[in-house]
Amino acid sequence: MNIKAKKKFGQNFLKDKSIVEEIIKAIPNSNHKLIEIGPGLGDLTEHLLKSQDVVAFEIDLDLCKYLNDKFSEEIESGKLQLICGDVLEFWSSGKLMEDDYKIVANLPYYIATNIILKALQDSSCNSITVMIQKEVADKFLADVGEREFSSLSVIAQSLGDVRHIVEAPPSAFDPPPKVVSSVIEFKKLHESLSSEFLDFLRSAFQQPRKTLMKNLSQKYSREYLEKIFEQLDLTQSIRPHQVDKMDYHQIYEMLEDLKIGRERGVTKT
Repeated sequence: MNIKAKKKFGQNFLKDKSIVEEIIKAIPNSNHKLIEIGPGLGDLTEHLLKSQDVVAFEIDLDLCKYLNDKFSEEIESGKLQLICGDVLEFWSSGKLMEDDYKIVANLPYYIATNIILKALQDSSCNSITVMIQKEVADKFLADVGEREFSSLSVIAQSLGDVRHIVEAPPSAFDPPPKVVSSVIEFKKLHESLSSEFLDFLRSAFQQPRKTLMKNLSQKYSREYLEKIFEQLDLTQSIRPHQVDKMDYHQIYEMLEDLKIGRERGVTKT
């Protein structure tokens, strides 16, 4: 069966065996259920099945037929559970499954960030080993002060540890994409962040080139913000990428305290 990559699914099939080996080595050695998102032609799946049962989600029905044939024995024996459909539609009530699990994936660029954020917020997810566009990977990995430091950096680093595994040039794929890719790994130490804190971060990084004060004052009282910045020794000219994750948590908590105090008719100084 001749399978061609489809642009509508953002498919680029990984063919470099050395990078496949790096991905396998990076997957945590645990008994958690192993989920593969976007198995493609099944090259990585084949290696994964040598050591562990796999649950694979594939959105492309043509690839599902191909994988059903290729792994008919493994599916019959229960070693591989192949689920045909959009993985995002299976994330009900914030969970992909009740059992603790780890993810390995080569994600299409157009949907990678959404899937990673879903997994990071899923209390059943323990780790994510993922191939994504280098530009997006750099945002998750960036340290405070670096231009790439963003809300994604704060989210990932608030929930656990994130590290770079290996880069993959366009030649590692068929067809070759126009960008460099990176494999990164998230090890979760905390279950999730509140939706209110995530909304706060969106406001903070709404316009990265503007000052943090300018961004936050679109939603929060400038008077309160000035008090908080002074207490945390932050200048009003500081930009979002120059504020570390701990300060973001402190700013948010202080804003919440001030809001509660205002609602109770108490003025905090």
